[in-house]
Amino acid sequence: MAVHTTPARTNLPLEQSSFVGRERDLSDLLQLLRTSRVVTLCGVGGIGKTRLALRVAAQAASSYPDGVWLTELADASAREHIVSRIAASVGVAEEGSRPLDETLTDTIRPRRLLLVLDNSEHVIGAVASLVTDLLSSCPDVSVLITSREPARISGEAVWRVPPLAIPLSDSTVSGCTLGSDSAPDGTDSEAVRLFLDRARAVSQDFTPTPEQLRIVAGICRVLDGIPLGIELAAARVRVLSLTQIAERLDDRFRLLRATDRNAPERQQTLRAVIDWSHTLLPEAEQVLLRRLSVFAGWDLELAELVCADPEYTVDAADSAGPAGSRGPRIAKEDILDLLSSLVDRSLVVLSGEHHGRARYRMLDTIRAYAADLLRNSGEEPLFRDRVRAHMLALAEQVAHNTVLGTGITWPERFQIWHRVVAEYDNLRAAITWSYEQGDISHGLRFCVALRPYWMATGQFAEGALWTDRFLEAATAAAVDPWLVGQAMVRRAELAFDQQDHSLAERLGEEGLHRCRAAGDTQSVALALNILAMVDMRAHAHIRAHERLQEVIRLTGGGRDPWNEGIAHGTEGALAAQLGDLATAKDYFETALRILRGIDHRWGVGRTLIGQGMVAEAEGDLGAADRSFREALELQRSIGAPPELARCLAGIGRVAARRGDTHQAHDYLSESLRLSYSTGQRMGVARGLSALAELAHQQGRHGVAHRLAGAGAAIRERSGLPRSRRIWLNEADTRDPRAHRHWADGRSMSIDDAVALALRFGREPGSPSDAGTYTDTDQSVTEEASTGAEPQLLTARELEIAALIAEGLSNRGIAERLFISPATVARHVANIHTKLDFHSRTQIATWITHQHRD
Repeated sequence: MAVHTTPARTNLPLEQSSFVGRERDLSDLLQLLRTSRVVTLCGVGGIGKTRLALRVAAQAASSYPDGVWLTELADASAREHIVSRIAASVGVAEEGSRPLDETLTDTIRPRRLLLVLDNSEHVIGAVASLVTDLLSSCPDVSVLITSREPARISGEAVWRVPPLAIPLSDSTVSGCTLGSDSAPDGTDSEAVRLFLDRARAVSQDFTPTPEQLRIVAGICRVLDGIPLGIELAAARVRVLSLTQIAERLDDRFRLLRATDRNAPERQQTLRAVIDWSHTLLPEAEQVLLRRLSVFAGWDLELAELVCADPEYTVDAADSAGPAGSRGPRIAKEDILDLLSSLVDRSLVVLSGEHHGRARYRMLDTIRAYAADLLRNSGEEPLFRDRVRAHMLALAEQVAHNTVLGTGITWPERFQIWHRVVAEYDNLRAAITWSYEQGDISHGLRFCVALRPYWMATGQFAEGALWTDRFLEAATAAAVDPWLVGQAMVRRAELAFDQQDHSLAERLGEEGLHRCRAAGDTQSVALALNILAMVDMRAHAHIRAHERLQEVIRLTGGGRDPWNEGIAHGTEGALAAQLGDLATAKDYFETALRILRGIDHRWGVGRTLIGQGMVAEAEGDLGAADRSFREALELQRSIGAPPELARCLAGIGRVAARRGDTHQAHDYLSESLRLSYSTGQRMGVARGLSALAELAHQQGRHGVAHRLAGAGAAIRERSGLPRSRRIWLNEADTRDPRAHRHWADGRSMSIDDAVALALRFGREPGSPSDAGTYTDTDQSVTEEASTGAEPQLLTARELEIAALIAEGLSNRGIAERLFISPATVARHVANIHTKLDFHSRTQIATWITHQHRD
């Protein structure tokens, strides 16, 4: 199992309000998680399943060294969506040639982590199937599910979430019992404590008298202790007296129970309290609430764009709503005040910030209620179409900015990119709405526009799924052949990254033909670039060169600098493949000049990696190091794991060739760890091979052959090309020990191979190994990890100690040295252990004395 270098991690949201009650539930559930690998919290909407699950997960985090990860499933509709969202939560990137569920399973198999799957009831069958597969393959993974029904998985522990404890009464409570002398004030009950906490949140001077506390107790009894109902009622104390709240609840519930006796009582209560809260809203707030149900989450700007009525202002006299709607019009200027009021009334919640924009959402129960209102009002098609229009405009803006030449800075490109990240669930919903409505043209436009996002984030399978659906539907629909051609070209690029080169070639050629006929030069250039890369994989070098030269002719002179830069970069890779390093260097320099000229840092970062590899092959280690480090800095800001791993590996290889074995192991290990944690088998195979070279250079031949054998086996099992270094592919048959160690490595699991690779650089080597083959390295895979570390610090540890003395934090040190904070933390821990220190101050003092001496 891989060495853990970071404390327990989590993506759990910060609590927006205090957690009240359920102390016994928390204790019992924490104990249950210790004995059951899958626990399902069941109960009606509004009973508090999600809030309880998040608190349990947060308190259990220390038991899961690989993290506690929340996945929200409210808008998921199929197993593929569930897998994609879990993978995104735990940081697993899709491998192009492999189903994502396999990558996810293999990546988390050695980890001890807790998955929290929230709002699962509408996809509970798919959740049950996936969780069953994960549990059978991942022995240290546990799952906490929230659902209105059990998952019915073998070994599942079902916890029925009860209402909050309500105050006792000496009399039989029917409706709302008020003012009874025998009724306790209930301040020790969970329900009353929650009411008081939420009431004080909206009215800080709320200080009820003993008589008012008895009224609060009666309200909580009427609400059956349902947290959502209590919070909605408590939010009214700012505008209603407690007596008014109680009376209105009493009237509303009597009416409901008289007309709907077939529904379970608690569901009657919940529906009634939402009905009651909704009825008390001003009409404009009622209208906004139902319109907001079209969003999975939103910010103020999006609400203003979609939910306000166009060309209507607060000064307009006409109060009639838009065609197809009922109720008053809403001016854009009113949205903020109306939204704020809905937040105050607990019908909308503030979910946090994303790049400086406050984000909002509805609880699942409230959203379902509001969506019913929207359908019944006849407004649903109108407002779903509005969301789709804005989401399509956003997606097409991203696509345009991605390939736009001059006139836009990188921060401007990246800002709109972050908007897509924030709105991706709404984009998914808009694509789904297009498919459900049979609107193939809109669907294909989404597929064309989102291709850069799917590519950069590694969501190849999702992009392929949607594009295939709409392309298939387009055969029976009257769709513009040019639009179909554009979609084919983008689907070809996804197929290339999925390593389905035959599909990439077929769709690329057909899409190229359609786009040529339509005069779409940009799509033609993209298709030629893709087909040239397919040709390179097939060693059709002449045809690849001809395609790339056509791209350069079509795009030169500033007509399309993005595709021109990519073509020059691909020509560089082609020349390097043919061994013409001088020509490759010229092409990469031209590509960099073009891409720097349009401030496209993602393209620059990718090209720098190629340039660094050429410089490395030429033996210009200084130039290679500069290229890899600049690329690393760019890729860190973008956050693409495969490219980050390649940069780290490049710096590590250069360090190894310079003889700096400690730095080489740091960077190569970080690269390997990143590929391993995100499920990238090619990255893992390359990392093992690089560390095998390092071990071989150090004379640690036993470790080297084991790592080489493990890397070769991963390539073979995954259908990946063999390493170009012969000794990394097969053992030195002249020495039976080399053959045995290489075979041992081939039989290793990925987990054990990575653990060996990460560990050997921290183990003291034997001087007698230099230049000879001995068995001394065998102990690295067999010995316990309790051996004493050498008392002197390594060169890298001394470097980090010096930076601590400068006052840098772990993150600051990581940025200075181009390594991760996790690696810094590991080195700091080693320094503490070796020197028996317990604080950074001790390290700083010690290093200062060392320098004086």
